Amino acid sequence: MSKYIIAIDQSTHDTSCVIFNRLGEVVSQSALKHRQIHPEAGWLEHYPLEIWANTQVVIKSAMSKAGLNAGDIAAIGLANQRETTVVWDKTTGKPYYNAIVWRDIRTVEICQQLAKEGGQDRFRLQVGLPVTPYFSAPKLKWLLDNVEGLREAAERGEAVFGNMDAWLVWNLTGGTKGGVHITDVTNASRTMLMNLATTTWNDNICRLLTIPRKMLPEIRPSSDPNIYGYTQPDGFLGGSVPICGILGSQQAAAVGLVCLSPLETKNSYDGASFVIMNTGARIIPSRRGLLTTVCYKFGDQPTVYALEGSIAFTGLIIEWLRDNLGLIEKMADIEALAKTVEDNGDVYFVPAFNGLFAPYWRSDARGIMAGLTRFTNRGHLVRAALESIAYQTRDILDAMEADIDTELVTLKVDGTMTSVDLLMQFQADILGIPVTRLKVTETTALGAAYAAGLAVGFWRDMAEIQQQWSVDKVWKPGMSRETRAKLYKGWQKAVARSLEWVNQTSLLAEEEGLVPLTHHEG
Repeated sequence: MSKYIIAIDQSTHDTSCVIFNRLGEVVSQSALKHRQIHPEAGWLEHYPLEIWANTQVVIKSAMSKAGLNAGDIAAIGLANQRETTVVWDKTTGKPYYNAIVWRDIRTVEICQQLAKEGGQDRFRLQVGLPVTPYFSAPKLKWLLDNVEGLREAAERGEAVFGNMDAWLVWNLTGGTKGGVHITDVTNASRTMLMNLATTTWNDNICRLLTIPRKMLPEIRPSSDPNIYGYTQPDGFLGGSVPICGILGSQQAAAVGLVCLSPLETKNSYDGASFVIMNTGARIIPSRRGLLTTVCYKFGDQPTVYALEGSIAFTGLIIEWLRDNLGLIEKMADIEALAKTVEDNGDVYFVPAFNGLFAPYWRSDARGIMAGLTRFTNRGHLVRAALESIAYQTRDILDAMEADIDTELVTLKVDGTMTSVDLLMQFQADILGIPVTRLKVTETTALGAAYAAGLAVGFWRDMAEIQQQWSVDKVWKPGMSRETRAKLYKGWQKAVARSLEWVNQTSLLAEEEGLVPLTHHEG
């Protein structure tokens, strides 16, 4: 029996291949960055053929490092940047246009027109999402309306659409030589076109947006024993390997962190942060501005849903302190400088650079530092910046607890910022629950590997996966309830001060302020 699983992690900035063994350990890996294309202010594109070429290179590189061939690989799983939209000609394999990235805000006017009738939440009951440029549907409509000949090609069945998962799977399974056109339920749930309850395409929304139904990929489970397709024996891998696992990046991280039971919750601390709570078979419409989405679907088991909230600035705050203010020289300096003071000195930093996201949704807010005195120093400022990450996480978790009417018992974490011990301890303190980090750092790729491995019996079941979960560190709360309440009240006061900073007239001139969801990570 083959001994390894390949996981492709196709993210906003790079594409990596991570090879795992049966214990969930990393055997080999390789990564390549791709270009970030900015044709106009607020626009962001990727070149799909570059990403496909990089995917082939990193797979071959990782396999070469480990001395493996196609016969050693049991299956391939894929995690991908969500919402990024690709259209291509299935007869030639050429994209009609660059991929429009999830961050891109060119579709503001389309979304404004859609929201005129029924408001921003007009589709939320069906698809779990508000109308914003963040999701794939407005991007696809823009392409159909603006790329010459595309709509006609789509009507003829020649032009097809997909997020990055569909584009890569189509190429991996042969491309113009019989490539399969599929997506999984997690990626489909980020298009604004999929009914959450039935996991099928919503024909009414397709008609409203004038999107030809035949463009859309077939929706499949995230882990599918009925294999999506196989790599070509004469292709770059030199053998036939099943492809049978797909998860959007944040859902992949949730699976990699073994959030496989209802109420298990994770947060990924990188440039931005993403909180996902597993809600089991329950579709929970959020009353607090969170997203309702699919967490995963394994084989013929019921679909598992999630609540999701995003934080625009976590690791990016540290870059801002370094590059804009010059308070630190490198990322590693942040903790040492924060530890030069015993507390925040009653200083609060609200990083509302482009408005406040969940659960506030105030695009009129802007970043502030509050509580400065004659005695405030650099240590207080960087400590307040770190603490703002933890406060924003609590904002989202409080909203989740209100939506489900249940208190959390722990938070699982991953990402680069989890190396900052002071931040993780403060996170546990301000939440009043333990914060747990796993030993495996490549959690997104691991989630994709689990999805593929379960489909082919590489791992027997989820119980075996849960047994592999190995804790690296746990931060336990040590703060009194009174102190926690006092500090959080100070944060809420600072947030209140950041509101109504931008008036509506100037706000309309700032496209990025209209739809804060566009700044989320895919």
